[in-house]
Amino acid sequence: MTSGGAKAIVIPDDHPAVMGPSPAFADFSSRHTVIRFDTLPGGEAGLLERISDAEVVVNIRSSSKFTQSVLEQCRHLKHLSIWGTGTDNVDLSAASRLGITVTNTPNVSAVSIAEHSLSLMLAVARRTVVVDRQTRQGLWPRGKMKQLAGKTLGVIGLGAIGSRMARLGEGIGMRVVAWTMHPESKQGFELVSLEELLAQSDVVSIHLRLSEATRGFLNRERLAGMKPGAILINTARGPIVEEAALLEALREGTLAGAGLDVFDTEPLPAGHEFTKLDQVVLSPHNAGVTPEALEAGLSLALANVESFLAGHPANCVVPL
Repeated sequence: MTSGGAKAIVIPDDHPAVMGPSPAFADFSSRHTVIRFDTLPGGEAGLLERISDAEVVVNIRSSSKFTQSVLEQCRHLKHLSIWGTGTDNVDLSAASRLGITVTNTPNVSAVSIAEHSLSLMLAVARRTVVVDRQTRQGLWPRGKMKQLAGKTLGVIGLGAIGSRMARLGEGIGMRVVAWTMHPESKQGFELVSLEELLAQSDVVSIHLRLSEATRGFLNRERLAGMKPGAILINTARGPIVEEAALLEALREGTLAGAGLDVFDTEPLPAGHEFTKLDQVVLSPHNAGVTPEALEAGLSLALANVESFLAGHPANCVVPL
């Protein structure tokens, strides 16, 4: 696999370490020479220093940006294996033009992320965080909670995660409506226009891939079209929702609350406006980080390398 001194397989950003302790990695590294870095590269120059001679890169953290400039300077790179579903940190058009195969790990975190979406929805509706804090303070809060049975859940995106979330919503007695970019795969759910979904839904849960087509997808105008008093759940990507407009809707009370696992800037800066709103429940982009989902994703990222080396790449990602 190596030629001219090129490094065969490099993991440039395993920090905090998840790949290193993985049983799948122990097995993989017993059969392949892998250079693994357990610190973050610290920007483009640091990333290039680690991968410029690599033929295969296994990417762990979305903070590592595989821009056109980076990819063009990796003259040996043939395969970029992404751990996770999102590839918004990769210039897919540049990779395609340069003949670099990009793969990801679809579906492995679907159960975990859908469950997390459900937990955020329930936590916002039942005011769990606020009520817990007040009870610990010696108060005995009453009321102001929402019952979700009989309400409408609007699911935006019917991939593996969205369809699972829709089933969970049905499981607690909600009516489910959906909008998808691929209506041929409606999977038995009631499809409506995006405008209808926003206007009808008591809870809107986003499950879209971030791309130039979905950046700012839920903008000020669409947020204004949501049912008054609705709840927004986002476990997809922060930039899909226009952050300033969401903050405004929450402050003004046109939206009752939000459950957010993803943000424009990650980690979420200390003192961010979201942290000051009691009707918002936050988590640190960890919806898919359960032991089961973690190991399944890492295993698939390495299996994708095996498939590529064997000449039949799997789970390839192409530009939208």
